[in-house]
Amino acid sequence: MIAFILGTSEGKEILSLINKHTDKILVSTATKYGGELLKEFKTLHINDKPLKEDEFKEIFKKFNIKVLVDASHPYAQEVSRTSIKVCKELGIDYIRYERKSYFDDKLENKDIIKIEKYEDLKDILNSIDGNVLNTTGSNNVEKILNLKLKNRVIHRILPSVKVLQKLIDIGVNVEDIIAIKGPFGYEINNGIIKEFKIKILITKDSGIEGGIKEKVQAAIDNNLKIIVLNKPKINYGQTFNDVHKLVDFIVKKYNLGEI
Repeated sequence: MIAFILGTSEGKEILSLINKHTDKILVSTATKYGGELLKEFKTLHINDKPLKEDEFKEIFKKFNIKVLVDASHPYAQEVSRTSIKVCKELGIDYIRYERKSYFDDKLENKDIIKIEKYEDLKDILNSIDGNVLNTTGSNNVEKILNLKLKNRVIHRILPSVKVLQKLIDIGVNVEDIIAIKGPFGYEINNGIIKEFKIKILITKDSGIEGGIKEKVQAAIDNNLKIIVLNKPKINYGQTFNDVHKLVDFIVKKYNLGEI
């Protein structure tokens, strides 16, 4: 039986393709919202909450998992590290689906600066004036607040009551919050940059599927400095960047027929 950890928009495409060959699959996602989005597909079980190491072991043993496809978010490093460890201990084949980097062919652009951790922001922003747009997610806002930057930082977050309250509770001003669900096109990105007089963009390298292309193009057209938080460096082993190649590999290696 095959297990999938899904945390990106490609999850639905992966399940749509694999369902042509089998419905004997376990799906794990970190949220109830994510689980609801996947209920249209044929599965034996959907887990819709974060799992700890012992919980991964328990559910993998219960469903006799032979292969795990980790298609979690590119920055969900703890999920990947935990699942790799569990697979090694249980003798489960581990396969990673990883989005391609959007910035590999843009390294010569002097306005694109790559960093490894949030603490690197302070030295960079000390030498740059202007408003900052943070698009790296609400879980990272406190890390940026702790840097006590001289710049005004506007945080783009999901429009969730829980997330909004969290930011207000840690001291973010309401006028420094943009609550909107992406990904979206060039015009909205461009409008946000102009409306808030943004001079610096902080982003993750989340792949074209995450709307990075339109966001970065709007930033380039407005002469912004673009600070990119690099993906965590993890030795995944067998890795695919293409959904169709991933599913073809699984079908051939594990002798899946057609339903």
